Amino acid sequence: MAVAASSVIALNSVSIFGDSSDRKFLPTWQWSPSSCRIGSVHTKPCIGLQCRSRRSFASSSTCVRAKRVEQASSEAAQEVEAPVAIVTGASRGIGKAVALALGKAGCKVLVNYVRSSKEAEAVSKEIESYGGQAVTFGGDVLKEANVDAMIKTALDAWGTVDILVNNAGITRDTLLMRMTKLQWQEVIDVNLTGAFLCTQAAAKVMMKKRKAGKIINISSVAGLVGNLGQANYSAAKAGVIGLTKTVAREYASRNINVNAVAPGFIATDMTSKLGGDIEKRILTTIPFGRYGQPAEVAGLVEFLALNPASNYITGQVFTIDGGMVM
Repeated sequence: MAVAASSVIALNSVSIFGDSSDRKFLPTWQWSPSSCRIGSVHTKPCIGLQCRSRRSFASSSTCVRAKRVEQASSEAAQEVEAPVAIVTGASRGIGKAVALALGKAGCKVLVNYVRSSKEAEAVSKEIESYGGQAVTFGGDVLKEANVDAMIKTALDAWGTVDILVNNAGITRDTLLMRMTKLQWQEVIDVNLTGAFLCTQAAAKVMMKKRKAGKIINISSVAGLVGNLGQANYSAAKAGVIGLTKTVAREYASRNINVNAVAPGFIATDMTSKLGGDIEKRILTTIPFGRYGQPAEVAGLVEFLALNPASNYITGQVFTIDGGMVM
C-alpha cells in the first residue's frame, strides 16, 4: 500500500494503509592488438594495424577499414535513444524515488505533479545532475485533457513513450459510516480513473512501436486485504489490480508488459506523522519489523521497467511489504 498512512483511524486496533503521492545499448565493437572483431565476424590475426595472413594477401588496409567500421558502429550505439518514462505523482515519496531510479538508470523522465512544483523541479534537476534528461509537467491525471497534454509533452520532447508508472494517488481516510460520497469519489477518481486514463493514452503510443512498452501500476496491499478506515482507497487499489490484469491480456500481442506493485508500509511524509504508540502497533504486523524505503519500491519498479529478465512477466502483482500479507 504504498502504505503510508495519511490519517489515523484508531479503534481497538490500528492498521493504516495509504500512499505517497542495464540501460542496454547496441554492443560496441571490440578491438584488441591480437584480432579485429566486427560484430561476430573475426578477421585474420592482426597486430596493431598490421594484418598478417598465411597467404600474405591481407593488407593493413583491412584493419584500417575494420577500425572505421568499429568507430562508426560505436557512434551509432551512442545514438540509440534511451527509454522515455512517465512517472505520475513523482514530486515526492515513492513517485520521486521511482523517477530518480529510472533517471539514474539512463531514462528520459517526465516528472508529473499536481501542486508540488518546486519539489518536482528538484527531482528533474537531480536527474539532470546524473547526466540524464527530465521535464516536469503539472497536471491532474483525473482530467483527460491534462493526460493528453502530458503525453504530448513527452512526445514533443523525445518522440515516444516507452514506460509508464501510474503512481499518483490520494487518501481520504475515515470509517465507512462517516465517509461522504465526495470522499469516496475523489479517491476512486484519482487512484483508479487516473490510472485508466494514463494507461489508455500511453498505450496508444506504445502499440504503434515495434519494441516493447512497460506499464507499472502502483497498487497497495490494501487492495489485497482491505484496511480499516480505507474503504475508498482499498476499493481503488483493488481496481488497479483488476485493471492491470485486463490490460496485460489485451496488450500482450502488442508486446506491452503490464504489472502492478503493491507496497506495504513505506517510510514517507505520511508515516512520519504517526505517533509512537501507533507506529509500534503497526510494526508488530510487519515480520521485518520496519517500514520499507521508497528506494526499495523503486528498485522493483526499475526491474520491471528496464531489466530484460522481466520481459516475460505480465499481469502480475508484486507485494513489497516486509512480509505483512504472506
